[in-house]
Amino acid sequence: MTSDRGFNDRAACTLADRLEHGPVVLDGGLATLLEAHGHDLSSALWSARLLADNPAAISAAHREYFQAGAQVAITSSYQASFQGFAELGLSRAQAAELLRRSVRLAREAAETAQPAGVQRWIAASVGPYGAALADGSEYRGDYRLTVAQLREWHRPRLEILADAGADVLALETIPCLAEAEALLEEVAALEVPAWLSMTCANGRTRAGEPASEAFAMAGELPRIVAVGVNCVDSVEAADLVAAAAESSRKPVVVYPNSGETWDARARSWAGGRTFGPEHAAVWVGEGARLVGGCCRVGPTAIRALARSAPGWPVGAVSSR
Repeated sequence: MTSDRGFNDRAACTLADRLEHGPVVLDGGLATLLEAHGHDLSSALWSARLLADNPAAISAAHREYFQAGAQVAITSSYQASFQGFAELGLSRAQAAELLRRSVRLAREAAETAQPAGVQRWIAASVGPYGAALADGSEYRGDYRLTVAQLREWHRPRLEILADAGADVLALETIPCLAEAEALLEEVAALEVPAWLSMTCANGRTRAGEPASEAFAMAGELPRIVAVGVNCVDSVEAADLVAAAAESSRKPVVVYPNSGETWDARARSWAGGRTFGPEHAAVWVGEGARLVGGCCRVGPTAIRALARSAPGWPVGAVSSR
């Protein structure tokens, strides 16, 4: 597949074009909101299970974020995989249809959210190989797979999502250089727009490699509209944004966690939040152009970002 025919052609401008004019607000954690509404996401498929069991809940969650001021919805396909759906007794064809449904649900929410007449974009989530394993390896990156093997695994899902009508692919929560390379090579072959978002700790990939290498690799591809990080500690976000901007020379995408930490013994979240409009303004000043939230960031936080966005610094962003 080497065309853009699956990508939305109704928008007044592409997301890449819009980024040239200033920051764009992403949504928050989809699973965070679904759990807040009482949905059980304990299966290996996480929120993707609702694509089969309760698609209306997903559409409603996307709509809630849009109505809070988000301009981009990231679809519920992050943890969706053929093997995961097979465990539910679904065929490969049925699984492919659910991947397409994830894009349709987000598009439906974009078109029905209030206020009407606002341009909104859909990013089809492409989560890491480790997310499908549901063993936490997306936070270690220790797959023991080659780039070629990772390309082969990702290819069918990428092809379906690229043809499903989204505006951009969100290659997100990528923990290692090998997987970043695999996904970038596949996107280059598909010739579709995408962003690359790594997950890092202490300034390095989860596999312990220099994050700047992933950022630089993505910066070489014209079809990559933004490079950055997600599912990171928000206190690290500013430094990672600066590194992504310097290494990639692209607009930066950043959607960190709330800053709270999970206390396994108490089975509760602890610590204070380090996510808010004042933090986002710093990220934008360092080169961020796609700004939102990941784990524990809900509509209230996104509403605060959206309200503050007109006052964020716009400064020029270098691009290749």
